[in-house]
Amino acid sequence: MATKTTIEIADELFVAAKRHAAGHRTTLRTLVERGLRAELRGAGPRKTPAKIRWVTVDGGLPKGIDVADRAAMIDGLQRR
Repeated sequence: MATKTTIEIADELFVAAKRHAAGHRTTLRTLVERGLRAELRGAGPRKTPAKIRWVTVDGGLPKGIDVADRAAMIDGLQRR
């Protein structure tokens, strides 16, 4: 059994996918299913998750800045 769904993709990607599917004598549905299966089994573009290098520095808010008052905060930061 299959489930119907709707997805939004960029126009240029849609056109390229339709051309690719037609050129390979298949359907867009089959192309999407193959891509999803490949991604889910780990054959996608990234096989391992990207490592994030966290960079931290000492700091904080300047004196007199109140984050609860957005207008005052913006005004205070622009005057510095």
